[in-house]
Amino acid sequence: MPAATARRAPAAPPDAPALALYQQVKEHIARKIQDGSWKAGDRLPSENELVLQFGISRMTVNRALRELAEQGRIVRVAGVGSFVAEVKPQSTLLQIAHLASEIRQRGHDYDCRVLGVERVAAPMDLAAALDMRLGESVFHTLCVHLENGVPVQLEDRFVSPRMVPGFLQQDFTRVQPSEFLVRNVPFDQAEHVVDAVLPTLEQARLLEMDAAQPCLLLTRRTWSRGVPVTMVRCLHPASRYRLGSRFRADGNPVYG
Repeated sequence: MPAATARRAPAAPPDAPALALYQQVKEHIARKIQDGSWKAGDRLPSENELVLQFGISRMTVNRALRELAEQGRIVRVAGVGSFVAEVKPQSTLLQIAHLASEIRQRGHDYDCRVLGVERVAAPMDLAAALDMRLGESVFHTLCVHLENGVPVQLEDRFVSPRMVPGFLQQDFTRVQPSEFLVRNVPFDQAEHVVDAVLPTLEQARLLEMDAAQPCLLLTRRTWSRGVPVTMVRCLHPASRYRLGSRFRADGNPVYG
């Protein structure tokens, strides 16, 4: 076996075999989780068992498990082992996420229920947030986003008519409000604020959850050339969703 390995080595860069092997371990574990063979809370084979199963080094196995943990697929407990993580999709805070694409990339079904599209008078807090006059007309949409038929986000959005005059003329059953804005209104600034809150009875009804359970509320504002475009409040059941980011020491996000 060592001789065969030595003959293959010159055919590729020195690090290529290791990359391929750790990726094989990751894909094997991810596939077991995806097809339901290993469910949330199940203990994974130990590092030693994976070393023997794949005939690779402990370092390679450790890298595969470490990256799966960073992606939220598994949980590692020192001295105990690795376990399948509870399913809780994560959305980034460092970019404007396209929720439909995120869900479909996970191989899940996406749906959007448009509950309201209207023009309303801006109350005090909204007027201040969008740099408008009190009572000035503002566009409003209310949507529920679902993953595999389960509500994961209630989107309550307000849009400046000055910046997006044709907003209400769109067919939001075909393209969701956030996707339309990202495609058609370039923004150069975004602000994100996250709070832990309890839903109102109506919000709990729309999200099909217990009103006593906490939610994560992401409030986002965007600007184009210094002028506010939209403010949206995205309410997520904390048991079904999480918000997070990974970034370098220089403050730049890590993508991919």
